[in-house]
Amino acid sequence: MEYCDTLHPSGYRLTFCDGLVKPGTDSFLLADFVRLRRGLRVCDLGAGIGLIGLLLLNRCPELTVRCVELQRAAADLAQRNIEANGLSDRMLLYQADLRALKGVLPAGEMDLAVSNPPYFKQGSGGTPAGALRRAAREEATCTIEDVCAAAAYLLRWGGTCALIYRPERLTDLLCAMRQNGIEPKRLRFVEKQEGTPPILVLAEGRRGGKPGLVYEPPLVIFGPDGTETAEMDRINFREERKASDTP
Repeated sequence: MEYCDTLHPSGYRLTFCDGLVKPGTDSFLLADFVRLRRGLRVCDLGAGIGLIGLLLLNRCPELTVRCVELQRAAADLAQRNIEANGLSDRMLLYQADLRALKGVLPAGEMDLAVSNPPYFKQGSGGTPAGALRRAAREEATCTIEDVCAAAAYLLRWGGTCALIYRPERLTDLLCAMRQNGIEPKRLRFVEKQEGTPPILVLAEGRRGGKPGLVYEPPLVIFGPDGTETAEMDRINFREERKASDTP
């Protein structure tokens, strides 16, 4: 079954379906974490149905976004989302393997690479049913080292890489970044409630950057009363939704 949701304030429509990975909080967190400015050239590695690209253009329409997705079903739906929102001039899809980008995209021309990569090593963390969901959850088709190598290939010197990952694999992430010439520069942990162990980590690195890592205050999802925090309301565009629903 297919579903459709609206992203505020742009009004972009996102179509998603059963059988593919549905829109998750982690994509919204990553799209909010990255620093944007007009004219940036962006590549989303493992783009799925194109949600992160839409969220970035939702924040800053003056971007160009390249989406790389291996799985045909997800790529086809991403292309539909691009065309349905009239974004073919700003958002291009490449149905390709991020481990083999030579000949697909040029080297050293991106300002920003983003990725919501598989979190778990193959065969760990509970294997979901279906090849598409398995590829999104575990390293069946690419590892964190592959993702960082692809980002390093695409980025110009001084370009930025931003990812979301699991905190228990933070060492793997930071080592993969540095081994590929991307120096970790900024971290932000995501806590379910304030003071609890983090459940996700947001990381930013710079291609060819100098050592120096900044830890930002944790992002807290739920307040003491169990409702989502004001920051999560902002990330999920709830104020814009309320405004648009007001007669």
